[in-house]
Parts: sequence; structure tokens; C-alpha cells
Amino acid sequence: MLLNVSYNDSKQEKTITDLVGKPFNLRDRMKFSGVGSPKLQIVSSSPKIANLLILDNNLDVCNIEIRPKGIIVRFRSLLETYAMVIPFYKLSVFKGKSSSYSIHTDGQKIEIHTDKHTIKFFSKIMGFRAKYIENPT
Repeated sequence: MLLNVSYNDSKQEKTITDLVGKPFNLRDRMKFSGVGSPKLQIVSSSPKIANLLILDNNLDVCNIEIRPKGIIVRFRSLLETYAMVIPFYKLSVFKGKSSSYSIHTDGQKIEIHTDKHTIKFFSKIMGFRAKYIENPT
């Protein structure tokens, strides 16, 4: 689900919370050694996301936040912030040919350039996904 999250909207926040859960509290964030990624360079994306990214001349970057029931991939275009809200049961991650990972959901994708920190972060995402799929509470 691709949403414009630039403005506070209680209905939209409720939708996001229903899909991926509330953000982790400070204790859990420290226990998991962080639940947010550094800036990740976008290599390619599906047409709908690509059309948003080409509107400005800035670098195409995103970040990922892990939530209890899924992830949120956020990126900016012009002065707007967009979020791809992905529950774990809809998340597909593929390793690309070169140094990249590709995140897929509902016909949308974002391919991200990787380094050693990114690889560790994707391992953490897949660990959370495996725990959730094993015991979806």
C-alpha cells in the first residue's frame, strides 16, 4: 500500500497501525540494536514509484522502519513523503544479480543498492519476518 504520509491524518495512522503494528518502544529498539535503516539508495522501482521519484532532481533514497507486524519503506519526492506499508505476510525480498536487494509487495517493487550494513539490516528484517510468520500475534 503506497500512501502520502506528509500530513497528520488519524484515519491513515490507524490504517498503518492495523497493518504493521505500533512503533517499537525505546526498550525494544535498544534490545534489537535499532529498528531503522540508514539511507538506502534506490536503484530501480516499479512505474508508479518511479513516476514519483523523477519529479525532482535529488538522489533517490529511502529508509526502512521495522514494526511488529511488517515494515514501512519511506521516501521523499518534491516536498511530499511517501510510505510503502508492507505487512510481513505480503513481503517478498529478493537478492539481485549485483549488489542489490529488491522488496516486492502487491505489484510494487523497490530495488536497493547494498553494502555490508544493509545486508545485516535485511537479515534482521528476515528474522523478524520468520518470527512473525511462525507466530502471528
